[in-house]
Amino acid sequence: MEPQYIDIHAHLNFSAFDADREEVVKRTLEANTAVINVGTQKDTSVKAIEIAKQYPGKMFATIGLHPIHTSKSYHDKQELGEGGAEFTSRGEQFDMEYYKKLAQDPSVVAIGECGLDYFRLEADTKEQQRKAFIEQIELANTVDKPLMLHIRNAYQDAYEILKTHAKVPANLHFFAGTIEEAKLFLDLGLTFSFTGVITFARSYDEVIKYLPLDRIMTETDAPYVTPAPHRGKRNEPRFVSYVAEKIAVIKELDAESVKKTLVSNAVRVFALPIKGLREQGVCANL
Repeated sequence: MEPQYIDIHAHLNFSAFDADREEVVKRTLEANTAVINVGTQKDTSVKAIEIAKQYPGKMFATIGLHPIHTSKSYHDKQELGEGGAEFTSRGEQFDMEYYKKLAQDPSVVAIGECGLDYFRLEADTKEQQRKAFIEQIELANTVDKPLMLHIRNAYQDAYEILKTHAKVPANLHFFAGTIEEAKLFLDLGLTFSFTGVITFARSYDEVIKYLPLDRIMTETDAPYVTPAPHRGKRNEPRFVSYVAEKIAVIKELDAESVKKTLVSNAVRVFALPIKGLREQGVCANL
């Protein structure tokens, strides 16, 4: 499979897809789209690996502890967006040995999603998030795999931690920062990925125009933030095509060239073992 698109951040491992996961995967592969399914705690990390093993070379996994799961907390539908269901996180302490064992699986291409989320921060959770974030950076350094970052309302703090601790590449999933914040992470060599929100919100245009194309990747964050024209429905990885096409429009570049570069970027950053693309040397520029 030589994909036309790569959704570098989806959650087919979530319960939102339990009833029809195989059908969603079939539609995804028919749309010539490869997927990285992202773990957010122990159970979803294990499930991401299980899916990747079922579809080698087409589905990949990350393993990690999301900052909102480092403490007990309630999350409602409005906060999670389209495709979300309210839930209460049970809270989890990062278990280095457990995740290190998971990281040895060849289908695991990154550590995370990890980071900092200050959107609805309780006073006693900030240090818990920071500790878990640093531990996952240390794990990524040890196993030499990139980081899948979740940073929300905390770009400056995350920058300081990454600058001090990270020795591996990292991607800022669902980047929503300013150009000034983007500059900080560009200087660290990081990449940025965007979701379907860019198809209906114009607040991302300026930073997308500013960022070099070789630092950008596409994602859906499925089942959340479904792109136009499918808003109101559960999101799926095959809809990542709308994100790629919108990036080409925003940057006023040839769509086919942009799509190829976006795929190349994902293969390069995550060292994806996709037959054909690796053999063609799309990673040779790094």
